[in-house]
Amino acid sequence: MLYRFHGRTPSIGKETYVSELAQVIGEVVIGDNCYIGHGAILRGDYGRIEIGDGTAVEEGVIIHAPPDHLNRIGRRVTLGHGAILHGSSIGDGAVIGMGAVVSILSEIGEGAIVAEGALVKWGQKIPARMVAVGNPAEVKRAVSPKDEEIWAFGKQLYVDLAKRYLASGLEPIGIAQCRRSGDPAGGTTQGRQPHARF
Repeated sequence: MLYRFHGRTPSIGKETYVSELAQVIGEVVIGDNCYIGHGAILRGDYGRIEIGDGTAVEEGVIIHAPPDHLNRIGRRVTLGHGAILHGSSIGDGAVIGMGAVVSILSEIGEGAIVAEGALVKWGQKIPARMVAVGNPAEVKRAVSPKDEEIWAFGKQLYVDLAKRYLASGLEPIGIAQCRRSGDPAGGTTQGRQPHARF
């Protein structure tokens, strides 16, 4: 859902998918060909969020900006499931792993990778094209050609997924439509405990 707040209105680019289960609030500017996944929360209520073209904001991501500050996320960035972003900037092509925390006023360089579950501390800077891991995050090595190959595939996957969602949409269905034929509980119980009935 998209929400205007205190005169601040989201702006969404061309061929960008925003899930109806996401919450995009206030001054949030999203570029073209982006994917904003189910359950993501983008709060531009007292700061501004900018998201570049081709960026994937996966399910459960939370993005915020400090009061009167900009949280700028570059082009073709991957924000993994459940990541929390409260920083100042994330460079083009960077990857923020699942469950990572990018804390207040921190900066992630172009093409950098922040590993799953890492904690980038308040004001910390991760250099371009480096891999940071751990809590607190420490730079461990340079991004490899193999890393770049893997993430180029992942980034395109979400650009294409956005197009598929835009083309077909989500179709709400009732549980009765999910039942298997001949089984009112929705499945076989051979070798398993019976399913809970809804």
